[in-house]
Formats: sequence, C-alpha cells, structure tokens
Amino acid sequence: MWRPLDLDTWLERRSEKFEAIKTSVMEILEAVKSRGDAALFELTEKFDKIRIDSIEVGRQERKRALENISPSLRRALEKAKLRIERFHQMQLEGQSWFKEVDRGISLGVRLTPLKRIGAYIPGGKASYPSTALMCAVPAKVAGVNEICCCTPPPGSDATLAALEIAGVDEVYRIGGVQAIAAMAFGTESIRPVQKIVGPGNVFVTAAKLLVMDRVGIDFPAGPSDIVVVADETSIPQFIAADIIAQAEHDANAMSFLISFNNELLVSVQRTILEMAQRAERRSVIQSSLKNMGVVLVRDVEEAASIIDRIAPEHLSIQTRNPEALVKLIHNAGSIFIGPYSPVACGDYASGPNHVLPTIGYAAIYSGLDVRHFCKASFIQALSREGLSLVADIVEELAKAEGLYAHADSVKIRLGR
Repeated sequence: MWRPLDLDTWLERRSEKFEAIKTSVMEILEAVKSRGDAALFELTEKFDKIRIDSIEVGRQERKRALENISPSLRRALEKAKLRIERFHQMQLEGQSWFKEVDRGISLGVRLTPLKRIGAYIPGGKASYPSTALMCAVPAKVAGVNEICCCTPPPGSDATLAALEIAGVDEVYRIGGVQAIAAMAFGTESIRPVQKIVGPGNVFVTAAKLLVMDRVGIDFPAGPSDIVVVADETSIPQFIAADIIAQAEHDANAMSFLISFNNELLVSVQRTILEMAQRAERRSVIQSSLKNMGVVLVRDVEEAASIIDRIAPEHLSIQTRNPEALVKLIHNAGSIFIGPYSPVACGDYASGPNHVLPTIGYAAIYSGLDVRHFCKASFIQALSREGLSLVADIVEELAKAEGLYAHADSVKIRLGR
C-alpha cells in the first residue's frame, strides 16, 4: 500500500510553478504576435509533431466528423447539449432589470453579450467533446455573436462533431501556447477575441495569465483535482471509484480524501489499489495516485477548514449529513452531494459547467457560466423630482472632493 501525502505536501505539490516555464511561454507568445500564421505552422510541427496544410477546420470537415461518429455518441452529445443549455439559460433569469426605487429615480442593470470569444478545447492524442460543449453552449446561450475555437491537431471527430452540434462559428487546428497567442493577438487567419475561456495544461494556463493585458480570460484552469469527504456511512467502492476516475485524467491530476473514520481510510486505500490494477488507464492512474493525500478529522468544522484551504475544483461529500458541511464551505468549484452524485455526471450530463478553477483558484474564481460571456451596464434615469431627492448629497460630496463643476451640473438643472 502506498503512502498518501499529508496536507502541506499535497498543497505544495499541487501548486504549479509558472516561473520555470514563463520564459519559454513568452517566447512563443511573441513569435505568434510578430510572425502570425507562419509561426503557427512552425510551432504546430515543432510541438504537436504534425505538419498541417491549413489552420482552419472548415464547415464541411466538421459536418463529415458529425457523420463519422456513431449514432449513439451523437445522441449522447445532443442530450448533453440540451442539459447544459437548460442549466445555463436559468442563469439569465433576473440578470437584467430596471425599476423605480424612489419616486422619480429608476435604476437597473443591462446585461449584454460579448461580440467575439475564443475557446480552447484540449486535444492532441486525447478527445474532449464534452469540453467543447461546456465552452460553446453557455456562450451561445449568452448571445455571443462569434465563437472561435482552437483545438490541437489532428482533432478528433468527436470533438469536431460536438463543436458542430454546439453551433460554433470557427474552428482552428491549433493547440498550446500558440493557440492562446493567436486568439489574443490575431493572425492572418484568426481574428483576435475579447475573451479566452477553457482549460489546458500548465503551459496553456500560463499563456492565458500572460495575455490578460490584451484579452479577458475566465480563470486559471490547469491540472484537475478532487476532494472527497467520507464518514462511517460511506461506501468505500464509491469513493475509490471517484478517486480512480479523477486519477485517469492525467498523471498530474490530484485527489484528496478527508475522513472522520480511520477504518474507512484503510478500506478505501485497499479498494483503490484493487481498482487501479484492473483499470484500462492503469499506468496513468498509478502515476496520478502518487499525488493523492489523506487526512483524518474530528468534526465538520475541521473538515470545512481544510476544504476551504484546499479550495478544490471538485468537492464530493459522501457523509450521513452532507448539508451540514455544505453550509460551512466557502471555497469549491463544483459540489457533489451524496453517494449517487459522481463527479462524472458533472463532467458530462447533469448541466452545470465542468470548466472550473483549479490549483486553489476556487478561492477567488467561480466556474464558467453565462456571466463570463456578458458585460453589465448600469442604468440610471432621474426625473426633476428624483434629482431633487439626491441633489444635497451630490453637492455636499462634490464640494468635499473639490469637484465644484459636479455640484454645478446638479444646481443648474434645479435652477439653484
């Protein structure tokens, strides 16, 4: 049985060090900024080991991908799209409003969509059609006019089919730092966007952070992580299955188990080892399990304190009274309550977005939602009567700040 990590070691290992790669990332960004498409062709061959003939994946190619996937996969993608769409449409309710708050003073908020956004869909040797839906569908719901997607070559039929089902406008077979650069700065083939969303490896995440002076981003979304909370009522096989599912993402995925019961910890560890031996992605899972941490806690307050310190991407609470713990949690990307709420449902089918802040950023960011694709404008409409209600406040504060013309702009309207 392997020795899981303690909390401090786990947190230290999870924290990616951007400084080590910052120089190389900046060099790639600068190459694309200065040389455009030529750099994209060159960097794709260098990093992806593929020589591409064209940067854009045309509409006909995406339609062929849709025809190439199995009918069952197409149905699953279409059903998932509808569920994701339904959840994100609910987020628009009450976002724009305008009402009279005092006699003669009406205030409001008007939510307007961004015009053009970029989405990064990881790929290469892997295939993530679910991420294609998670990035594109909320943007469509928000009313974004142009959705530009980049995904590493060669680009799987499943991902291209998902992008077609989601109704994106443009798809480009470009990955890594160079894709972020292309969307941020623009090239001959790819026009710049207002905002870049989507997950990626540490290089993609670093690139997003480094272009924030030119373009908006959602949040850092790098290697995935999960925290599972369990007590004596928990089912070891369920917990082990969720940790194994997290571990199969890649060798850098992180898992942490918080338990109120030592016997359960031992049982879960034993079950994880048994499941890992039988898993199809055994080598990846075994590498990822080296990043697993565990801790034994006394009560829900201690558990909540540790969870908030970790600020996990995914939080699974499989205890007798999960609601008691939920009330104490401040930092978590997506919370899964009860033994029959596996994280995999959030990854694919339940509806909430699976693009979430990682490596502790759930402490300051929320997961991807409709609001990431919108801007808010504040609205104010005052009548003469309404102006008179606030005139004294405006004049007094304006004089205190030495901005006398501000006060005068009120006085002249009221004939003072």
